[in-house]
Amino acid sequence: MKHSTIHNSTTVADATAWASTLEAVAERISQRFPRSEPRKRVTAYLRALLSPVERKNGWQLAEQAGDIKPYGMQHLLGRAAWSADEVRDDLQSYVVEHLGDKAAVLVIDETGFLKKGGKSVGVARQYSGTAGRIENCQVGVFLTYAAARGRTFLDRELYLPEAWAGDMARRTAAGVPDEVEFATKPQLARKMIAHALEAGVACAWVTGDSVYGNDGKLREWLEERRQPYVLGVTAQYRLFTERGREWAKDVFEQLPARSWHRLSCGAGSKGERVYDWARVRARTIDGQRRRWLVARRSLTDPTAVSYYIASAVRETPLSALARVAGARWAVEESFETAKGEVGLDHYEVRSWAGWYRHITLTMLAHAYLSVVRAVAADAEAQKKSSPSKVRAKRARGRKN
Repeated sequence: MKHSTIHNSTTVADATAWASTLEAVAERISQRFPRSEPRKRVTAYLRALLSPVERKNGWQLAEQAGDIKPYGMQHLLGRAAWSADEVRDDLQSYVVEHLGDKAAVLVIDETGFLKKGGKSVGVARQYSGTAGRIENCQVGVFLTYAAARGRTFLDRELYLPEAWAGDMARRTAAGVPDEVEFATKPQLARKMIAHALEAGVACAWVTGDSVYGNDGKLREWLEERRQPYVLGVTAQYRLFTERGREWAKDVFEQLPARSWHRLSCGAGSKGERVYDWARVRARTIDGQRRRWLVARRSLTDPTAVSYYIASAVRETPLSALARVAGARWAVEESFETAKGEVGLDHYEVRSWAGWYRHITLTMLAHAYLSVVRAVAADAEAQKKSSPSKVRAKRARGRKN
């Protein structure tokens, strides 16, 4: 593993400790592999994903593991007997155990995986946020956990376009299970959020962009569960006001200057991310909860405005909604690090099972790195606080 990417002051003791914690992660999922060979192979796969090898495809992962040919790795992703969903459950318990936070935010978003040809499961000409345009690609919808101590993935679903869902020949060739039907991205999001909440994942909020916020059924489902959210919507979202039904854009253009408040939505790579924020009441849900339409305006370009629908208890301050909306950057950061460090998009598998298996193992590797970084940050904070504690102890001694 390229430990220098974790912390600049890495020691031999640190590296040894990290190696042992990786073994503990492998041991956590070992029960999911009834046969010894796949059990050993998955540990080697995780080590290879965490190694500095440039491309984490079958050949290079096999070479990193000391194999002459990639057949063992291919067998692990294709024909070996194990459930990616069961390993996903182990991943979630691992994340909660080490990063669990009642104030955490569940972030939903998708990313594209560019592919050639038409045989990879779910591949189609569709919009890819990665490329910023329509490309031949697969699209995965992901659930990310954004907590104070770290950010990492909790779940994943492959988006299967309608043309694929209804094509029995392609489904059979790619090994798509018979029970899988066409589902929209918001429906996939709902499935993953429900699974996380039912598994007891500690969190306070759900957020996502307008793909999910524009889906009224998803919003209503979250409200029925009394789950607070801040979800993006487009400027064409319509709100009933005393003037009638108005576009979100028009509602906020008519607000007086005093309605806007300069707030941070969280720290970024260049410091606090500050915008002007405003909100208007959209609906009272019940005696305790309310829905708002929220706007975020750029300080440098007043025409650059983003819109959100939020639902929470009535006393929730605007600053809290801004922070939740800002948590969405966690999934973008996670996509970037997962693709750059553990090969999230380096796979060459074409089947349904292969996609889920590779993606799940890269998510586990990413979670491991997130936990290691959190532990390293805690240790560094402890070191920085130690001198002041010593000085305080000495001062108390002099007084006595």
